[in-house]
Amino acid sequence: MNIQVLKSKIHKATVTEADLYYTGSITIDENLMDAVDLIEFEKVHVLNINNGERLETYVIKGARDSGTICMNGPAARKVAPGDTVIILSYCSLEYNEAKKFKPAIIFPDKNNKL
Repeated sequence: MNIQVLKSKIHKATVTEADLYYTGSITIDENLMDAVDLIEFEKVHVLNINNGERLETYVIKGARDSGTICMNGPAARKVAPGDTVIILSYCSLEYNEAKKFKPAIIFPDKNNKL
């Protein structure tokens, strides 16, 4: 039996930009992606601490060391620059493997630096 478990978590990142007319996604600084083992086009859940919104989208790689967290496309209506978000991804593991699995979790500062 496989179960879904937390794989990656960026806890309390600050949204730096919102681009309503982009094709969709969330752009994340490559340093943050590497720190939690996210890959480009991976599905993520975005939880907005400011207003309670929750949404699914996919990751686009942002410039390394930029601190960028940019909501693109329709998600820009649910998350605004300055909002604080939690970004999550999950994986499917066999039950016994899942019991031992440890997710990658980071706590960036207000400038999205580690």
